[in-house]
Amino acid sequence: MNKDLKIAIGADHAGFTYKEALLKWLPQITVKDFGTFSPESTDYPDFAHPVAAAVESGEFDFGILVCGSANGVAITANKHAGIRAAICWQTELASLARRHNNANIVCIPERFISLDDAKAIVETFLSTEFEGGRHATRVGKMSC
Repeated sequence: MNKDLKIAIGADHAGFTYKEALLKWLPQITVKDFGTFSPESTDYPDFAHPVAAAVESGEFDFGILVCGSANGVAITANKHAGIRAAICWQTELASLARRHNNANIVCIPERFISLDDAKAIVETFLSTEFEGGRHATRVGKMSC
């Protein structure tokens, strides 16, 4: 994994435990925590929007969002121009999201995968390059 990456991370209450574990696991790279900061009930858009905005602006290279199913954070993040947030529950999906879709935010479903799987997904996502070529044409067609 590239140590020069800047990562934005956020979660709602259902993703708080994995977010905290990922923060401890990623100390060798620059990571900004956009919350939540406790397991108290929260609204996922309150954290997905700031992470997506930070990646959208170019201040951060990638984002990591965690919630119970990953659906809410992915839907919210994808409202931002230039954001391609992908729900990943296997390393193969993380690899394809990066290689073929140039995804820039990985969305983790805490309620459906183990922490070890979440770490492997994040590692795959952050270390996989976009292939470009015919995929670049397709990614270019995603914007409205």
